[in-house]
Amino acid sequence: MASIHSTLSSNTLRFALSSFPNTNLQPPSSHVFFSRPLTFKGLSFNPKSFPAPLKASMAGTNNVVIEVFEQEDLAVSLAKYVADLSNKFTSERGAFTVCLSGGSLIKFLGKLLEPPYYDSLEWSKWHVFWLDERVVPKTHEDSNYKLALDGLLCKVPIPPGNVHAINDTLSAEGAADDYETCLRELVNSSVITLSPSSGFPKFDLVLLGMGPDGHVASLFPGHPLVQENKRWVAFIKDSPKPPPERITFTFPVINASAYAALVVTGKGKADAVHSVLGKSQNSVKLPAGLVSPEEELKWFLDKDAASKL
Repeated sequence: MASIHSTLSSNTLRFALSSFPNTNLQPPSSHVFFSRPLTFKGLSFNPKSFPAPLKASMAGTNNVVIEVFEQEDLAVSLAKYVADLSNKFTSERGAFTVCLSGGSLIKFLGKLLEPPYYDSLEWSKWHVFWLDERVVPKTHEDSNYKLALDGLLCKVPIPPGNVHAINDTLSAEGAADDYETCLRELVNSSVITLSPSSGFPKFDLVLLGMGPDGHVASLFPGHPLVQENKRWVAFIKDSPKPPPERITFTFPVINASAYAALVVTGKGKADAVHSVLGKSQNSVKLPAGLVSPEEELKWFLDKDAASKL
């Protein structure tokens, strides 16, 4: 049976890996964390009944945290999480490097525009990047840059030079090469650090969504780019989801990050969530199951996305 360590604070449950007989997690990972709130209106979620999850796909991550919320509470918790990491890194090294995705993520970051965060965060020290981008003009409705600009970035005082978008005048291959060059220059100027263990750029926080098929960034199930292990930024011309031409960070970059958050909502994602976190044997086949940052992976789920766990 899973054990609860009494040394922990009252809102965190720690489970020894020995309580998950089917897991392939190896040291240095020694625990899986299930943090509250694990209850929501009208329903309850018993951590002791959580299926044996988190297979080898998460072997490199010391801490895995899973939280289940009502949507409004999810946005509140996500804002606090991002703000806490912003404060941590701006205090420690004078910069906060955060990578955004598209989809509904920007909507959930909207609480950062409200008190106490808007006036307290050191926005001038933020550096914003995109995990993936569609190769379209920045004014196009499919642009992840436009989505973030309209929903967040135009409303906060981040210096324009700290917002690192792709060059939308280039081809997919050219845009990927150019973005990787940009990252390397920022490593040389110490805005981005390098992971001592992997040599890939180490972002402070990557914020990921997940598609119903389990894709993250523009890394799709079964696509060769999932296996790319040399490039920092790759391009894709045959995306199974339109538009077909995109650039994307590769998994070595995603997994070199200090912290990663997977923000997943809706019943349409429940099967993929179950495949990664449940008893399914398919977790290693889904890109979302390969996300493994160096410090902590945190799942923000609403009750619909978690409905099959």
